Amino acid sequence: MVGTEAEIEALVAAGDLEGAADLWLIAGHPGRAAVLLERACQWDRAAKAALEAGDPGSALRLMAISGGGGDVVRRAMEVAAELPEARRIAADLAGRGHHQQAARLYEAAKDDLAAAEAYARAGDVTAAARAYDRAERPADAARLLEAAIRDLARSDGAPLRVELGALYARHRKHQAAVRVLQQLDRPRPRRGLVLLAHGLEALGLRQARKDLSEELAERGITAEDVAEAVTAAGEGAEALLYGRYRIEEEVAVTPHARLMRAVDTVSGDTVAVKILASQGLGTGRDALARFVREADALAKLRHPNVVPLHDFIDAGPAMVLAWMPGGSLRDLLDREPVSPARAAEIARGVLDALAEAHRLGVLHRDVKPSNLLFDGGGTARLADFGAAHLDTSQATVTVGAIGTVAYMAPEQREGRAATVASDIFAVGVLLHEMLTRRLPSGDPAEIRLSLEHPDLTPAHDAVLARFLEPRPEGRFASALQARRAVEALEWSTRVVEQSRAALGPSPRQSDPRAGRLGPARRRGDAHDLWLERDVQLLPWTELARAGAIARIGHPALPTVLKVDAQAEQIWVELPRGRPLSQGLSLPPAERAALAAALEALHAEGHAHGALDPAHVFLYAGRVSVAYATSEGAAPEDDRRALDALP
Repeated sequence: MVGTEAEIEALVAAGDLEGAADLWLIAGHPGRAAVLLERACQWDRAAKAALEAGDPGSALRLMAISGGGGDVVRRAMEVAAELPEARRIAADLAGRGHHQQAARLYEAAKDDLAAAEAYARAGDVTAAARAYDRAERPADAARLLEAAIRDLARSDGAPLRVELGALYARHRKHQAAVRVLQQLDRPRPRRGLVLLAHGLEALGLRQARKDLSEELAERGITAEDVAEAVTAAGEGAEALLYGRYRIEEEVAVTPHARLMRAVDTVSGDTVAVKILASQGLGTGRDALARFVREADALAKLRHPNVVPLHDFIDAGPAMVLAWMPGGSLRDLLDREPVSPARAAEIARGVLDALAEAHRLGVLHRDVKPSNLLFDGGGTARLADFGAAHLDTSQATVTVGAIGTVAYMAPEQREGRAATVASDIFAVGVLLHEMLTRRLPSGDPAEIRLSLEHPDLTPAHDAVLARFLEPRPEGRFASALQARRAVEALEWSTRVVEQSRAALGPSPRQSDPRAGRLGPARRRGDAHDLWLERDVQLLPWTELARAGAIARIGHPALPTVLKVDAQAEQIWVELPRGRPLSQGLSLPPAERAALAAALEALHAEGHAHGALDPAHVFLYAGRVSVAYATSEGAAPEDDRRALDALP
């Protein structure tokens, strides 16, 4: 043996560390061989020798240095995890900066909290979140995932969003899971789609779940797949929205909000839960601003003719409102005529609500039948302050973005700022519609209510004409003054049944183009006299693509002004400014904005198809594109065309 040691020492002296290590291995001393192999930077061989010598800690350290894995690491982990000093070995690895190996050893030793912290230091967010969850620290897991998602690009963050959605689903935080998973870009990962469907079912959001059916079918996801996800998450416990509200029915869905009828499990009351549903590209910030503005307005208003706000939930964001079982004025007018006395009573309630709103510096700006709801006792309550202007608001809007044209005052249609008089004009439109079942048209001085009802007189005509005076200064000076004028008259309780033929078509049935479209002023198919804009009239076959553009709402894409189902036409605003074909070039920032708009359109399954200098416009430094019908266009066509633009 002495001769062997001398030979080994000679090899070491000569610098042949590997040869010396081989002799130690032959002699049955793997520990000594490991030392020499480490000095020779033969990390993998040194790790194997250390493991053979019964030193799994050194084996793991050496494999961490080499960056290798495989069977050596697996066997070293198994051996080290059974040792009393397993946590000491893991701590040593962590102290040397080998956090991933340390985390795996902590995990093998069933120390999930230490494993989570080590995984986090190693940058393995998914493994860290799962370890935190096993350590019964799901809140830490969620915070870690949310922070990582914020730090990543939207596409790169998709796996983490799915992981966060799965975490929320495991803990029956279905609303939070749905919120996260709805933000995934299409095509959404299969697991994310299954979890999203599971969350929507758990919350009872049937319409939203139905809207997802086509996407599920495209990915081959069946009801059985979703059912398995429900079973895996655990059945039996009641799923409550925000831990408190049990969904009874999804009542309405808009591009930006979902409205649910729910039961408050704390108070037992039936409530309406309105959840912001879209913060997508181009419209998300505006939709959120409108949503918060509505909550702020309702929080300021405590009035018997305003729908009460019970709570605002930042996590949604969501508003919890009193449930209005009586439906809307729109529903009432579609169902039956009302007496003049009932019409006057409703108008007085709206004016009372507006008087209080105006006193607090709030303009409603979107008074219309669908925004007037009835409680269980039949009291009219003003709702939907999403278009409201608060005296502290810095938002600026244009006509077409705020309000509903049929109920807009002339100054709003012209793009001028709304005032108290604008809200009063809208109440006049409501009153006219309730008394005649038609929208007003023509000169208000020609109103003849006596032709509609035998109990109405020229005095009623005069009051209604003042509501509808085209000049703001000609209307009532305040909502209270308007209320007193309505109150000063006698209003008959008699309902006069008139046939629809005698009344003419209802507002919903009438041709909305009548008196509104004229010849095009500069270009396009026609001129919208209400909005003073030239428009392009699209055929009904373009409904799907136009609908996608409207949902996206990006300022670089065409503005869809109206969908006329009766005429089977779609009205699209023509872009302003000059086309690039007039020698203009696209600035880098606007090129990026157009690229973002096109990607959003592609995500909806559509393409523009005619992205050439004649269809791309610049106005006040901002880019917009004209609508073009182009069958068979693909996203790649748009990308190539964008690159070719000057």
